[in-house]
Amino acid sequence: MAPRLQLEKAAWRWVETVKPEEIRQEHINLAYRINLPACKRGTCRRNCKGNPNCLVGIGEQAWLGEIDENAFHNIDDPNSERRDKNTFVGLTNLGATCYVNTFLQVWFHNLELRRSLYQCHNSRSLRQTSLSFADYEPQSICEHLQYLFALLQNSNRKYIDPSGLVKALGLDTGQQQDAQEFSKLFLSLLEDTLSKQKNTNLQNVIQRQFCGQFSYVTVCNQCGRSSALPSRFYELELNIQGHKNLTECVTEFLKEEKLDGENRYFCESCQSKQNATRRIKLHSLPPTLNLQLMRFVFDRQTGHKKKLNTFISFPEQLDMGPFLEGKPCTISCVYELSAVLIHRGISAYSGHYIAHVKDARTGDWYKFNDEEIEKMEGKKLQLGIEEDIAETVKSQTRKPKCSKGYHCSRNAYMLVYKVQEEESSDISRTNVEVPAFLQRLVDQDNHKFEEWCSEMADMRKQSVDKGKAKHEEVKELYELLPAKDGEPYEFIPLEWLKKWLDDSTATKEIDNSLFLCSHGKLHPDKVAESKRVSLQAAQLLYERYSGGPRLDGSSLCRECVGQRCRVLRLKNQLNEDYKEVSNLGLKFGYWVGKASLRSWRQLALDQLEEDEHETKHSNGQTNGQGPHTNNKLSEGHILNMFVFKCAPSVESLSILETERKLVSAEVWTKLRAYFPKAPEFTQNQEPCQQCLTLEQEEKDNEAVSKMMALDQKNQLLNLFHEKNRPTLTKWPQGTDVLYIVPLFFVDEWRKFIRRPTKSSPVSNVGNTLLLCPHGGFMFTYDSLINGDAQHIALLWPNEWEVISRLFIVDQPISIHCFKDTPPSGPTTQYTTQPDLCWECRESFLFQQQRDLREYTQATIYIRKVIEDKRMVKDAAPEMNASSSEAEEEKEEHPKVDGERDPDFSQSEDGAKRLKLGDSSTASAATVPVTKPGGIRRSTRHRKLRGEKALIVSANQTLKELKIQIMHAFSVAPFDQNLSIDGKSLTDDSATLGSLGVIPESIICLKADEPIADYAAMDDVYQVRMPEEGFKGTGLLGH
Repeated sequence: MAPRLQLEKAAWRWVETVKPEEIRQEHINLAYRINLPACKRGTCRRNCKGNPNCLVGIGEQAWLGEIDENAFHNIDDPNSERRDKNTFVGLTNLGATCYVNTFLQVWFHNLELRRSLYQCHNSRSLRQTSLSFADYEPQSICEHLQYLFALLQNSNRKYIDPSGLVKALGLDTGQQQDAQEFSKLFLSLLEDTLSKQKNTNLQNVIQRQFCGQFSYVTVCNQCGRSSALPSRFYELELNIQGHKNLTECVTEFLKEEKLDGENRYFCESCQSKQNATRRIKLHSLPPTLNLQLMRFVFDRQTGHKKKLNTFISFPEQLDMGPFLEGKPCTISCVYELSAVLIHRGISAYSGHYIAHVKDARTGDWYKFNDEEIEKMEGKKLQLGIEEDIAETVKSQTRKPKCSKGYHCSRNAYMLVYKVQEEESSDISRTNVEVPAFLQRLVDQDNHKFEEWCSEMADMRKQSVDKGKAKHEEVKELYELLPAKDGEPYEFIPLEWLKKWLDDSTATKEIDNSLFLCSHGKLHPDKVAESKRVSLQAAQLLYERYSGGPRLDGSSLCRECVGQRCRVLRLKNQLNEDYKEVSNLGLKFGYWVGKASLRSWRQLALDQLEEDEHETKHSNGQTNGQGPHTNNKLSEGHILNMFVFKCAPSVESLSILETERKLVSAEVWTKLRAYFPKAPEFTQNQEPCQQCLTLEQEEKDNEAVSKMMALDQKNQLLNLFHEKNRPTLTKWPQGTDVLYIVPLFFVDEWRKFIRRPTKSSPVSNVGNTLLLCPHGGFMFTYDSLINGDAQHIALLWPNEWEVISRLFIVDQPISIHCFKDTPPSGPTTQYTTQPDLCWECRESFLFQQQRDLREYTQATIYIRKVIEDKRMVKDAAPEMNASSSEAEEEKEEHPKVDGERDPDFSQSEDGAKRLKLGDSSTASAATVPVTKPGGIRRSTRHRKLRGEKALIVSANQTLKELKIQIMHAFSVAPFDQNLSIDGKSLTDDSATLGSLGVIPESIICLKADEPIADYAAMDDVYQVRMPEEGFKGTGLLGH
């Protein structure tokens, strides 16, 4: 089928030979494309929107032919949530709780710990009956673990939700924490909880399972005295930096350490500090040996933790006998690897935690990755390249080769070894029974799960049944949709048909209201968005889905077709008329605007296109309520192009002859055909008298303004040219009084003098803006000298007499100089009239200081210092600056006549009140001062080389500023020494406002150790706030 635009043109090609009054039914059928051939399946790649008879590609492909019933629903098989046979249960990751899940799985597989927890006293179990466990809520950590372990053991679910335990501990599920710290704190909390059990065998479960003994032994080099400090451990923290295997790490942990220099040991025998040696001696080991590999270490350069991605080799069997001291090992000292905890990622502040755990009953290895559980093949630990080898790190160190019985990892951070036991046929050692009351809770949860599975299966079945019914409906109706020639038909919206064939959306009733023209019939332009279907199919669709209004063969609009015919014919005639108008010449007859005459063809074309589409947005309005359908010009900007007005409500001929031109009567007749509402002005039409009067009055007013400006300039010539001006820093001789006016008044007055016809005359001095609400003056003599003078202008007494005569003075303000010659020496005092209002002055200063302490998004400058000297102190401004900082200072040229000054807007009384509390007056340094010569000198801070600008806020802490400085200068916060005006800034928790840092401040930075390797600070980029750790959680007793 031809493209849509070609179909559009073909539908209206007949208008070239048919006038609107000659339209017949066959022309209407052509406009509505009734007789276009229908497309066959396979001939169209997509639906032909320009052909109302094309019913291909509207979504029918999904329904014709055989359909897989799974296509009728989007509900996953509930059995995919069911626990696989002979495998374990996973734990849901609640956001960033993978570190919790890994330890829970490791502790669950500690059979002795699990068995002991099941034996813990649970007061609710005594009260529970077989009636209902729906209200069961664990009350303690032990009870939470009991319930969680019971679900992990016997649940039918593929994974369970640990949110009850996580919530009880008060953990933030969105923040990843230190996994090793969590392990220590949780075991400590569990030990404290178990110690309160009445059963003595349960009170020391944690000690029996995880606790070993060692001592710190110190030997004096002088007298040989040995002192031992016994201690317990629940895990051995092994340094891995610089080591390749686990044996090296344990050896370093136990190696001898020298105590000398400032670190000497105080010997009780020698009664003095002596050189000594110290080492750790292992005395006993627990059944479960936890080895923490210290991958997360403190980086002194950045002040934060970082991860060591060092490869460490560790054995499946670990003989700890050689490391034990004292008595021969009476029990087995050979340990078997039972769990490996992995941290995937290169940063200490992000990544993912998983656990590889060995099943104590079968010896099989499993990988626990939150909800996903994977069984290893061949009962061997397989760390796998996906979590341990393929991570992208900066160091491209290759994985070393591992001997048989060894494993190698650069992500393992904890190894769990269990003492090797003799093989036994006693099943009770590996069989842990769930207590009856816990099993009832598990059974209840399993029952809920089965109900959910059944409900999901029912929903799937309902969706399938519904889809099959829809399949049959579509196959039945689609065959009936095509309308045959000569038979009754109706129009149905294309979008409704698509949604009807789209099973993902609910089918709504048929809505044809948007397709109606202003006459209540089908709009010709809406044919492309509708489809012509058989009356039989339409009848069935309306019976099943209702809707309306129904559009049949009688809904073709003759009026709209006639209107479109008229518009298209005029558009075709437009080019010919344009050539004729151009060739007819300009004879006397009628006035036309020059601008309209130049662009009348485009104006006419725009208007015709507007007429052509004006009924498109009728929104179904009928009975004459819609837009007009004639080709007359609407009340808009196009009409105004042909009207010369002197006022908005009066249409009269413009007095500006340069904007209009005379055309012949023939030309005017052709123009009127396209613009029938344009006003008509003949050659003899008189211009608007009102406009002529106003023009003369304007000329008279300009002459008066020029005379007034010239008179005022001659009387205040020095003030206008800024010559012979008095100053306060050196009081002028011959007078003891000077007068004060706002600088704004002087600027506005000069503006009027320069451009009297473009600016309004100034009538009011406006001195009240320099006074407080009580009528007192707001500035002192000292403050005027130190910067406040930028708000005022000083006048000689004779100038003040002229000002008082020419302008309205609301309040005179003067400053007086009194000189006295007492015996102690001459003194000079200065007073103002009116007197200074101290109350308002202090309030103004307080507000000024407060604004400097409560800023946001202000600029400060960091200047790096080397060898106690500022870098390039007197250097030129830094060239490599930002666009705003590198902007050149420009001379202020006088504006040409007619150019408005954007800085001021003239008020009714000719004066603009200055708000004394505004930030614009708070800092004198930010206001430029105009000096003689016409050049504006900027007081903006000029940046030096080695200096950088930062955007800060008053409530920002010094630590946060140091992180910004680190990004700008590559200097770690730990090595930054900051000072302002010689005062050191040391309190990292203090805010910049409290430290006296104000906008435009210059802070000096001295770096202790410049960092060459900026990549070493990657982890710091991920830390914006101080680490809270487990502060405020249940792990710390909160």
